[in-house]
Amino acid sequence: MTANAIQPVEQPPAARGPRVPLLDPLLLLAAVGLVVCSALTLHAISGRGLAERQIIYAAIGLALCLVISRIDYSRLREFKYGFYVLMVALNLVVYGMPAEGGAHRWIPVPFVTIQSSEFGKVLLTLALAGFMVDRSRAMHERRTTARIMLLALVAALLVIPQPDLGTGLVYVVIGFAVLFFAGVSYRQLAGLVALFAAAIAIALVGAPALGVHIVKHYQVQRLTAFLDPSHAGQSGYQLQQSETAIGSGQKTGQGIHATQTKEGYLPVNTSDFVFASLGEVYGFVGCAIVLSLYALLMWRALRIITISKNLYGTLIGAGVLAMFMFQVFVNVGMTIGIAPITGVPLPLLSAGGSSVIVSFIAIGLLQSIYVQGRAAALAKTRTLI
Repeated sequence: MTANAIQPVEQPPAARGPRVPLLDPLLLLAAVGLVVCSALTLHAISGRGLAERQIIYAAIGLALCLVISRIDYSRLREFKYGFYVLMVALNLVVYGMPAEGGAHRWIPVPFVTIQSSEFGKVLLTLALAGFMVDRSRAMHERRTTARIMLLALVAALLVIPQPDLGTGLVYVVIGFAVLFFAGVSYRQLAGLVALFAAAIAIALVGAPALGVHIVKHYQVQRLTAFLDPSHAGQSGYQLQQSETAIGSGQKTGQGIHATQTKEGYLPVNTSDFVFASLGEVYGFVGCAIVLSLYALLMWRALRIITISKNLYGTLIGAGVLAMFMFQVFVNVGMTIGIAPITGVPLPLLSAGGSSVIVSFIAIGLLQSIYVQGRAAALAKTRTLI
């Protein structure tokens, strides 16, 4: 008899665990969808050139978004002081630059101009989130609330005289959102709201009654035009034309026959009042699609905040979410007459390279928080198994 050779037993291949996701696809879909809507709207009202530039800016922003999504955002915390100093420096440099349209907002560089206050939104978010995490043990103290809000107010006071009241308000909202998501007591938050309301009343009513004009006359008109457009001068005219454009769009829009936007009746129809242009060209259907994409973006931002691996990511996500929500509400609201006219751009829809690129940088931060949060969750699952 011959003995059979012992054959080695083949081991089944080890089961592979779930892979770390590369990106949040729904968040990316919302961003790209908004850019497509922007390009279509700009092409319809101003021609091919502006739409092509918007696509180029979006491509640059998307590339930065993908790069940032591969970085562990937690490493950015150690640069919080640098981010804040850079934000201050950028917003001070513009005062030495030539004025355009009576405003000092842009830094000229070869081929383009950069609006420094737009980049300040992301820099301020990263800085405030880092400062708040450093004081996490004293998070509920009044001194912490005062310091974070003071840092946001200093940033706002740098851009309001440019003049850029809308961006100044965005800075304040970012500071408030960081405090809210950090868990600051409702009593302290209510106190901040009361102080802010009192400051507005003093600036718009109290100071002018005493002969002191903190806010310029045209800014007062812009802020109060939605209350009575027929007696608000140029700002009231803008609002009336905006409402006319949106109303004339009806269900599916006027398309190539959109007169309010194409014939120049609606001022700044590619930036501040681009939503009115969208409404006239593509009607209720176009507006509904855009608002649905914004809703998707907000939902994914909220979802990403909940899965963040640490407090720093939560606060960054909170700042980005507040930035997008405030800008969308104020911009859309001012075009339909329910919010003051502040000149806040509509993210990823308004024409402008700085705004588009900054929006994609912010989305890149959200993607980084998403990737790192999912990776941390998967690592815990494998450890338990």
